[in-house]
Amino acid sequence: MNRRALLGGLLAAASVPALAACSSGITSLDGQGGGSGGGGSSSGRITIGTANFTENQILGHLYAAVLGAAGVKTTVRANLGTREILIPALKGGDIDLLPEYQGALLHYLDPKATATEEGEMQNALAVALPAGLQILPYGMAEDSDAFAVTRETARKYGLSSLADLAKHNGKLVIGAAPEVKKRTVGAVGLKDAYGVTFKEFKSLDSSGPLVKGALRKGDVDVANLFTTDTDIAAEGWVVLSDPKNLIPGQHVVPLIADRAADSTVRKALARLGAALTTEDLTALNRLVDKDKKDPEDVAHDWAKQHGLVKKGS
Repeated sequence: MNRRALLGGLLAAASVPALAACSSGITSLDGQGGGSGGGGSSSGRITIGTANFTENQILGHLYAAVLGAAGVKTTVRANLGTREILIPALKGGDIDLLPEYQGALLHYLDPKATATEEGEMQNALAVALPAGLQILPYGMAEDSDAFAVTRETARKYGLSSLADLAKHNGKLVIGAAPEVKKRTVGAVGLKDAYGVTFKEFKSLDSSGPLVKGALRKGDVDVANLFTTDTDIAAEGWVVLSDPKNLIPGQHVVPLIADRAADSTVRKALARLGAALTTEDLTALNRLVDKDKKDPEDVAHDWAKQHGLVKKGS
């Protein structure tokens, strides 16, 4: 999809609500994370939740920055955990909004989903979502899952694609966040699509210091990383190709409760989606992970530089 068409779709769809389907399993965060709890609709404040990795925290603060500039009061509850925690929290009213990724969210809601193109996934998500939730237009920025190995491991085992892993079944160790063991874009999908089985699955973190440290030291042979992770290029790691398209597209998409999705919110998030690129997101990750800057500060500075927040605010 070209840039002009994507931008047009973002802005045109900003006022069109998504379809939703029924589901169940509402739970509470029970005090997890920072900030105040409770949904934002009744108090006039939107509570933004984020997952437990750098990029998602940055996105949550970007949402807060553009919504604040539009006059919407926000609270960010960062680092709450995985999708298995966040989706029930959104349904239950503990949070109102969270940054999501098209393909990963779709496979979470419907493990048998086959859509891979952005528009198809958006439609499939609208149908698969629980009642009371909706997705807003997806943005330009994209961050996909990747399975990476060191150059040395690639040479030793002749690895260039995910299909090559099956030649060494029972010999290699994979490192990833714990939930990847049961996900389609993970150990389950690698076995089903490519016939891959590992010697061991090591539960670590999401493209974070644990899994990357294990890859550097040789404690794992394969690591599940994110494509916007700047360490991939810096370390010269080899991202294994995906000839069977196991890994779907992962444009950033806001997931929001119906109660919070008014026109002001929709338009502010659409402006952000039309401005934030994959390159921008990668650079912001670098500022936090490498330069050790605060996610809220880098998000606010970027929004200000791109005219989404007034200077001096």
